[in-house]
Amino acid sequence: MTKNEAIKDLMKQNIVVAVGCTEPVAVALCVSKAKELLEEDVEKVSLLLSKNIIKNAMGVGIPGTGMIGLPIAIALGVVCGESKKELEVLCNAKNYVTQAQQWIKNHSIEINPKETDEKLYIECTCYGKNNKSKAIIAQTHTNFIHCEKNNEVVFHKELSNNESKANVNDVLSSLSTKEVFDYATKTNIDELKWIMDTVLLNEKCSEKGLEGKYGLQVGRLLFNSEDKSDRKEIIARTCAASDARMDGITLPIYSNSGSGNQGITCTLPVYFYGKKKNKSDEQIIRALTLSHLMSIYIKSKIGRLSALCGAVNASMGVSSAIVYLSGGSYHQICYAIKNMINTITGMVCDGAKPSCALKIAAGLNSAFDSSLLAMNDVVVSPTDGISESDIDCSINDLGKIGMHAMNDTDDMILSIMTNKK
Repeated sequence: MTKNEAIKDLMKQNIVVAVGCTEPVAVALCVSKAKELLEEDVEKVSLLLSKNIIKNAMGVGIPGTGMIGLPIAIALGVVCGESKKELEVLCNAKNYVTQAQQWIKNHSIEINPKETDEKLYIECTCYGKNNKSKAIIAQTHTNFIHCEKNNEVVFHKELSNNESKANVNDVLSSLSTKEVFDYATKTNIDELKWIMDTVLLNEKCSEKGLEGKYGLQVGRLLFNSEDKSDRKEIIARTCAASDARMDGITLPIYSNSGSGNQGITCTLPVYFYGKKKNKSDEQIIRALTLSHLMSIYIKSKIGRLSALCGAVNASMGVSSAIVYLSGGSYHQICYAIKNMINTITGMVCDGAKPSCALKIAAGLNSAFDSSLLAMNDVVVSPTDGISESDIDCSINDLGKIGMHAMNDTDDMILSIMTNKK
């Protein structure tokens, strides 16, 4: 496999369709698999979850239900889940809400934290009258590592020490910012055209978000404001998709690195900006590729789930694309990312919920500001904060903060969320 083929495979594995917030959806997926292994009616479900899964599943809308949180997602996994659908496991949830609510009333659910170093860990045990079954997902949202029935192992694989290898992909270990840029700007355009699929789905979600009163209505209110500029319109259209998705709309979207909001952020502002600037289809395709792949690369340093908000890496991908679409050079793209690192590093993830749209707005405003400075050859000094002369070193430093330094922050956020008065 050539490097270009490996990068395309990396993108295909990280840019996938999902219905609903990926953490509760992954829980529903795990429940579905355990239910299928049980091969009888489920009487009880017991879950052990990493704190990041709990945090991201507490306050977000579950597709088609008008409800939030894990119990309804778990019940839907029992009554209608099919594990073969992966992150689209809840695509038909709206047809089973009453049945799922009834299941909750008549059956038992246990949810407990799992003591693990894995940021993404879901262990589901289903109990029937005669049997019990277990399924475990770890490291990525669809990565089953263990299945068993009545203590007999049906399937097992060891956890990888490198998260990227959980996607059967080690290209990230040798990837660099320059290689991301070269792939997006020099690869045969026919190899990149598939990225436009992300626009078709994600734009539909944006349109629905502008039409209805979803979530905090961040996108809708920005879009209808009197002082609307091109920048504000682009941010509004992007936030509208997050508004709808976080409120539980039953529409598929293309995710990035396991996050629907990251997929929305990497896609829509780049597409709309390109259209506003009358760029060619080829330029927009290359910009979308740059945005998505840069976000995947940066996210790999931070970790799939973190106390660092995913809008950080996603909007850095956007800043790269804005510079490219503005006629900027590779070095100016590096300037934009460095400016972003010294601006929004530290934006915390306090779970998936309607206000995620506000964080997307903050990240995108930073992307526009950082890109403007970069196009004027203005970049933060290597003596400023965590910035370094080398762009990949700067990104690695961002990753150290997101993956390691903010672990105590994660614990405090979850403590606050679970002990509100």
